[in-house]
Amino acid sequence: MTPPPTQPVPAPADAPQATVPRLATDALTAWYGTSSGVRDVTLAFRENTVTALIGPSGCGKSTLLRSLNRMHELVPGTRVTGRVLLDGYDIYEPGINPIQVRRRIGMVFQRPTPFPTMSIAENVAAGLAVGPRLSRADRAGIVEQALKRAALWDEVKDRLRESPLNLSGGQQQRLCVARTVAPEPEVILLDEPTASLDPSGAAHIEELVQELKREFTVVIVTHNLQQAGRVSDLTAFFYLGELVEVGPTTRIFTAPLKPQTEAYITGRFG
Repeated sequence: MTPPPTQPVPAPADAPQATVPRLATDALTAWYGTSSGVRDVTLAFRENTVTALIGPSGCGKSTLLRSLNRMHELVPGTRVTGRVLLDGYDIYEPGINPIQVRRRIGMVFQRPTPFPTMSIAENVAAGLAVGPRLSRADRAGIVEQALKRAALWDEVKDRLRESPLNLSGGQQQRLCVARTVAPEPEVILLDEPTASLDPSGAAHIEELVQELKREFTVVIVTHNLQQAGRVSDLTAFFYLGELVEVGPTTRIFTAPLKPQTEAYITGRFG
């Protein structure tokens, strides 16, 4: 993907300082027909940082997340205006291949989505379908490394030919993480990744998020405020399709600047 360079979007004033945001939006609006799901969002996501998107149901969090890797456009009648910048380049520029975009900005969904007709190993390797042809040994090495990154290797290394449906829900979700990291993306998007898991499975995913940020930029949508407080460095609060406030998670949860943020954090609505 080699589009012409564009100007990167500046980070919020109280965000951790770095050179260029790994991922950023510039006046992004995502449309469903004539209605906007999220409006005029300018937001920067720094390298090796976890950003949590919080807010009540229907506020635009998941719509924004899907717009970050061009999955929003898969819904008939949708479109976006504004820009999404990956390393300073607009992923919505004409001629950009959305499949390549999704290889560089991977996504894990709310419910585990393993491919049921593939083995555990084949599920991970499915993330390598777009890219250079690999030898069997190279592919096996990448599968092993991806499973280790997803903290799943020790649990499945002797079961690689089994169906993923034999795994627990939490293991299936970590398998989906392994499939996402196998192609070496730069950004990982997590859409309510623990919503369908029991407390043990959710704890595994939260621990994994902390490991993933060592190598990737991570954006997580969550309704669980305690989870956002545990796993994120920055938190962005959305309400009625608009970005209300963004800043370091500790500050957002202890000293929010906007009354809507304080009302949501303290449970007065949501």
